[in-house]
Amino acid sequence: MATILKSATKATNNNTFTGTTISSWSRQQKLAMIAGFAILALLLAVSACSKQSSKAVRASDSSLAPVSSAAATSAALQTPAPLAATTVASNTPAPAAKKASKRRPANVTYSDANSGISFIYPRKFGLATGDKAQPAFDSDVVPMNFVEAGGATVATVTLPKNLYPGTDLMSAFFSVNVNRGLTEEQCSHFAFVDTRNADGEPIDAEKVKVGETDMLMTSEFAGSATKQAEAQYYHDYANGACYEYVLGFGTGGYGVTEGIVPVNRDEVFARLEKILATVKVRPVAQEQVGEQTVAAAGAGK
Repeated sequence: MATILKSATKATNNNTFTGTTISSWSRQQKLAMIAGFAILALLLAVSACSKQSSKAVRASDSSLAPVSSAAATSAALQTPAPLAATTVASNTPAPAAKKASKRRPANVTYSDANSGISFIYPRKFGLATGDKAQPAFDSDVVPMNFVEAGGATVATVTLPKNLYPGTDLMSAFFSVNVNRGLTEEQCSHFAFVDTRNADGEPIDAEKVKVGETDMLMTSEFAGSATKQAEAQYYHDYANGACYEYVLGFGTGGYGVTEGIVPVNRDEVFARLEKILATVKVRPVAQEQVGEQTVAAAGAGK
C-alpha cells in the first residue's frame, strides 16, 4: 500500500514538474515570439522609413536638377565672353564691300581763267591748249580771221579720226582764238572774204544767234581735186576783247582711193556746233585784261 502511494506520489510529482516546465517554456516562447514580432515590426518600420527617405532624396534631386540646369544656362548667358575671344573677333577682317563701279561722265568741261572762256565737249574727243592748240588741215595751219594781228589760240578740240570710218574725213575741230587788241567795231569784220558765193563775189558777215549770244559768222573754203578744207568763223566781243570760234574740217581721198565715200558735211558741222552752243564767257578783271593786252601786243611785234 505504501509502495503504491509512493509511486503515486512520485508520479504526481513528475507530472507536476513536467506541467510546470511545459507551462514555463510556453510563456518564454510566447515572450520570445512577441519580442521577435516586435523586432520584426521595428525592422519593417525602419526599412519603410529608409525607403521613403531614399525616395524623398531622389525626388528632391530630380526636382533640383532642372533648377541647376536652368541656373547654369542663365549663368552661361549672363557671363561675359572672355577677353581673348573678343580680341580674336575684333581682329577678324570684315568682308570687303563691293565697290560700285562709277562711270565717268560722257562730257567734259573746259575752263580757262585767263580768257574767262569755258565750254563742254565729249570726253572721247581730243583737247589741245597753249602752243599745241593751233589747228591744221593735214600739214597746213588754219589761219585766224582777225582784221589785225595779235590773236592767240586758247584751246582746240579735235574729233577722233575713226568717228566716220570709210569716209574721206581727215580731220575736224573746234577752236577758240582771242585778240585783245581789237575794238568792238573791228571785231565785227573778218580778214577773209566769204567765198560761199558760187560767183566768187564777197558776202557780208551773217548775224547768227548761238545759244543766248549774238555773233557774226563767215566761212572759208579751199581745195583741190584730192583735198578740200572748209571752216566757219564766229566773232563775239566781250571783256574788251574779240573772241573767235572756228569750226572746220578737211577731207581727202574721195575719187582717188577705192571704197572711200564722202562724209556728211552737215552732220560734222552739227557736232561742232553743239560744242559752240555751250560756250560761256565770264567777266575778267580789268587788271588781268590789261596785262594780257600788253603781252599780246608784244607778241605781235
